[in-house]
Amino acid sequence: MPQITSAKARILYNSRGAKTIEVDIQTDNKFLGRVCAPSGASVGKYEATSFPNSDPTQALKIFNENKQKFMGQDASDLKNIHDTIKTFDETPNYSKCGGALAFAITIAAADATSKSLKQPLFKTLSTYTTDNNNHQTHRFKFPFPLGNILGGGAHAGPGTPDIQEILVCSNGAKTIQDAIQTNLQVHKELGKILQKKDPAFTNGRGDEGGWAPKLNNEQALEYSTRAIENLGYTLGKEISLGVDFASSTQWSQQTQKYDYNRAGFQNTPQEQIEFVSKIISKYKLIYAEDAVHEEAYQDMAELRSRFPDTMITGDDLTVTNKSILQKAIDQKSCNAAILKVNQAGSLWDALQFAQLATQNNIKLITSHRSGESTDSQITHIGIATRSKMLKVGILGGERTAKLNELLRLSEHDLICGMIQI
Repeated sequence: MPQITSAKARILYNSRGAKTIEVDIQTDNKFLGRVCAPSGASVGKYEATSFPNSDPTQALKIFNENKQKFMGQDASDLKNIHDTIKTFDETPNYSKCGGALAFAITIAAADATSKSLKQPLFKTLSTYTTDNNNHQTHRFKFPFPLGNILGGGAHAGPGTPDIQEILVCSNGAKTIQDAIQTNLQVHKELGKILQKKDPAFTNGRGDEGGWAPKLNNEQALEYSTRAIENLGYTLGKEISLGVDFASSTQWSQQTQKYDYNRAGFQNTPQEQIEFVSKIISKYKLIYAEDAVHEEAYQDMAELRSRFPDTMITGDDLTVTNKSILQKAIDQKSCNAAILKVNQAGSLWDALQFAQLATQNNIKLITSHRSGESTDSQITHIGIATRSKMLKVGILGGERTAKLNELLRLSEHDLICGMIQI
């Protein structure tokens, strides 16, 4: 058993220059797991609290007061690590210590475990996923990279589209190398189109590497389609588009409407369903995330019914929370769900969520956050949970770190080919 012999933490900065926490867990005095917690800009109201009172230094203080509780523990026992955290934060949303701290402690412990066992992290984590016997007798497969090529909403500045993310997925690729390279080519071609349209375009990008131009929603989708077609591909065949509508950021509880302030219109709930449906149909979307607000379970269910072949995906709707996912399952609200560990808090929480999703044929998309670190552990989490997609952005060191890890893992004999979407 890999025994925890040291635990440290420090304050660092994420990709947005905001303070966050990093945790080191060492086992057997020599195997180091190190994890820096991310944070989101578009945050579901039911997800775990990132930091107590939004202050990472409070999380650091709580960690230092309790780190001795982890000494001597078996780092491979994620449930016990999770339960130890709960001895100093019994709240359901980690409001006392912060979900970011729970994220960092538990993934660092798993990382140290994989090093002590001399095996990749995805294999270590596979022991916690559903159908473990299958994992022991079959090789793993890669999720398809899903990358943000054009950003708006909470991830970009004024003048950009209301829609938060237009994403590309090279779903016709046969290898992970081809999938990554093709996504990058689409991003590059879109940049050329934007420059031609507006010679004054400064090549500005949003939080996740997608271009951030002055465009309305329709223009953004049209130019993204053109980038794919200019490269000789057929939209919806070799390459598909996805959209993160992040609709909770538009929803007004007061007016009960979706306010598209940049575009200058409002949608009633039914108009929002029609608005989204038109975009899914016209642009042959493979993926539609948070198409309605985070409590509109029945509206999501209607979209799922209309578009069974599109991944109608919950993020703010399900917030990597097992209980909330069960509600979505009961109401048939989605056929896919985002897996963000820090939404749940601990890695144990997130893997329980993943297990429930898999048991109910809910496709998983393991995702980064807009405020990221250069860590690559979520790449392994995506593989271990058999996620259909890995949503990790396009450009920026904190994004390419995850993509580069996929390329390194392509040399591993435990992984063969791409997973079937």
